[in-house]
Amino acid sequence: MTSFDVIVIGGGHNGLVAAATLGKAGRKVLLVEAASELGGAARTEEFAPGFRVSSVAHILNRLHPDVVKTLELGKHGLSFEAKAFAPSVALSKDGEPLVLNGAYGETLIGASVAEAAAWTELRAQLFRYAAILKPFLAKRPPALHGMSFGEKSSLGMAALSVRRLGKEDMRDFLRMLLMNVADVLDEHLEDERLRGLVAFDAVLGSHLGPRSPTSLLGLYYRLAGELGGTSGAQLLPKGGMGAVVAALAAAAEAAGVKVRKSGNVSRILNEKGRAVGIVVGGEEIRAKTVVSAINPRATLLDLVGARDLDTGVVRKAKNIRMKGDAAKLNLALDRVPEFKGAAADVLHGRLVIAPSVDDVENAFNPSKYGEFSPYPAMEITLPSLSDASLAPSGACVLSAIVQYAPYELKGGWERGKPELLKTIMATLEDYAPGIGKLVHHADLLTPSDIETRYRMPGGHWHHGELQIDQMLVSRPFYGADGYDTPIEGLFLAGAGSHPGGGVSGVPGLNAARRVIEMRA
Repeated sequence: MTSFDVIVIGGGHNGLVAAATLGKAGRKVLLVEAASELGGAARTEEFAPGFRVSSVAHILNRLHPDVVKTLELGKHGLSFEAKAFAPSVALSKDGEPLVLNGAYGETLIGASVAEAAAWTELRAQLFRYAAILKPFLAKRPPALHGMSFGEKSSLGMAALSVRRLGKEDMRDFLRMLLMNVADVLDEHLEDERLRGLVAFDAVLGSHLGPRSPTSLLGLYYRLAGELGGTSGAQLLPKGGMGAVVAALAAAAEAAGVKVRKSGNVSRILNEKGRAVGIVVGGEEIRAKTVVSAINPRATLLDLVGARDLDTGVVRKAKNIRMKGDAAKLNLALDRVPEFKGAAADVLHGRLVIAPSVDDVENAFNPSKYGEFSPYPAMEITLPSLSDASLAPSGACVLSAIVQYAPYELKGGWERGKPELLKTIMATLEDYAPGIGKLVHHADLLTPSDIETRYRMPGGHWHHGELQIDQMLVSRPFYGADGYDTPIEGLFLAGAGSHPGGGVSGVPGLNAARRVIEMRA
C-alpha cells in the first residue's frame, strides 16, 4: 500500500489546479485520471484524420488570475494577447451581422448610433453589477454559521460596494438581481440581433430560457470572468483548450505531482467516517486527504457509497439537477465556409445564431418536453483560423455548441441523433449557404455522448445547474458546500462545487487552499 499526503481524483483542469497547488505547498500528491489523457472536457482531440478540436469547452473566458499567478502558468507556456481577444458576431440570415469587438462589446459595429449608445450604457451597468458579485465567485462561499473575520469583512465590502453605486444604481442592482434577461433587454435595447446574442449568452449551458426567472444571473456569471485582467475578454487558445491543460500539467509536474492515467477509481476508502485513501485497479492507495474533482453526486454516491452517508445527504446528492441541455458539433470542412455578410476578419471570433430573444425562447420551449427545436440556437467557432495546426492546409475546423438538446430526448438519442444533425446542418445552411458540401466529417456529441465520453453525469458541463438554489452555500447542496463533505478528509474540487463550471480553475484552487488551511 503506497501512501500520499493527498490523492486527487480527476485530471480535468480543476483536478490539475488542485494537485499543482497542493504540490507547491509541499504536499506529496497523487493525481488519478480514469482516461488515458488529462484535461477531461477541456482537452484538444483529433476527431478526424488531421483535424483537431477542443473537446467540449472551446472558448476561454474565465481562467482566474489567481490560478495563473499561483501556478505561474506563464512559465509553463500560457500567454494571453489582447489583440487575440475574439469578437462576438450576431449572425443574420437577411442582412449584415452585428459585431461586438473587444471585451464583450467595448465597441459595437453594425448598429445604429442610438443603439450603440444604449448598449454602452447597459454594458457598463451590467459590468458594475457583475463586479459586486465577482468576489463571491472567486472565494470560498461564506459559512452561514461561525463566519471568520475574513468572511465577515468580505460581506461588509460587498455591502459597501452596493452602497457606493448610489441610490438609483443600488435600487436597480437589487431590482435586477433575480430578473430574467429578456425583461432587462426589453427595457434597454431594440436591435433584435444584439438582444438575441445577449439572451443566448445568459442561458448558454443551462436549462433556462431568456424569460425564465433569474436567467440574468447567467450573464453576470459570464461577465464576472476575465482573462489577463480584462473582464469579459474571450479567446480561442492556440492549440485549443488542450494548451491550457498542457500548461496546468506542466505546473503539476514542476510541483512534484505524481500522475496516474487510465486509473479508474472504484472506491474511496472510508474508516470511521474519515477518508483514508482510494481503491484503483484493485489496489489500495492510502492518503491523509482525498480531493475529488469529479462530479459530486458520483463522488458521494458511487465512490463513498450511500451506506456510509446520512439519508439526508443521500437525498440531497440524488436531487442535484444536472441534466445537460447542450450538444457539441465538430465539423471537418474542406475549406473555410462563407457566412452571410460576415467579413473574413471576424470569422476568428465566436459566431452566434440567436436571431432574437423570442427565437432563443422558442428554441428552449421544446426541451422542456424532451424535444429539440427545428431552429436551434448555437455558438460557432472556426478555431483553425486562429491556429492553422488544427486542420490540414486549406481545410477548416468548425466547432459549435448547440443549445437546447435535452439529455432525456423523447424517443431516445439513437434515433434522435441523426435528426438533430440534419436540423443543425439545415440551420447552418441558412447562414452559410453551401456549407453542407464542404463537410468531410461530422462528429456530433449529444449530452448522452458527453456523459459517456467524459464521465460527466447528465452530460452537464457545470456538473449541476447554475441556478440560485444551486449556487454559493447551496452548491452542490447545503452540507457539502465550501468544498467540505460529510466525510472528514474528503473534499470536492470540481465544477459541481462553488462557483461552477467553465475553465476557471477556481473550484480546484479554493479546494486546495481549504485543504491547506485545514491541515496547517
